[in-house]
Amino acid sequence: MEQTVDLQPRESIAIYPGTFDPITNGHIDIINRGLNLFDKIIIAIAINPAKTPLFSLEERVKMIEESFNAAGSRVEVDTVGGLLVEYAANRGARAIIRGLRAVSDFDYEFQLALMNRKLDRSVESVFLMPGFRWIYISSSIVKDAARHGGDISDMVPEHVHQQMILKYQS
Repeated sequence: MEQTVDLQPRESIAIYPGTFDPITNGHIDIINRGLNLFDKIIIAIAINPAKTPLFSLEERVKMIEESFNAAGSRVEVDTVGGLLVEYAANRGARAIIRGLRAVSDFDYEFQLALMNRKLDRSVESVFLMPGFRWIYISSSIVKDAARHGGDISDMVPEHVHQQMILKYQS
């Protein structure tokens, strides 16, 4: 089966999915790297009924938007439920960005990428590594450290840090 290539120039859009509970400097690094490759990135907050997030959907949207004020229309925040690859195709995205921190991430991400390719060959998976400074950071680790009084001020944007202090004080 021959695949045709669309030669018309169009805005290159990528989707960066996650729960972002909360957004970390590692996420921000991946998004900034993605902005070097794509015209626009849609940060898609995944709605996962199996997870109980610390922050509401509205709080997460606001924190992410505040993190990218300077990016203007190049960064959009949205929510997604259901098949991500369908969402990406409906939004005109050429790619789904996934961050890889360690070899252990690759196994799961590789299987996910193959499934997405099976479902829709027009959407590519792009794997980006965060800078070494952020390679160990995850939202779960940041929340755990904050919950126990650890200093996370260099792991999240300042406005997120303040929100986490408020959450864990109440």
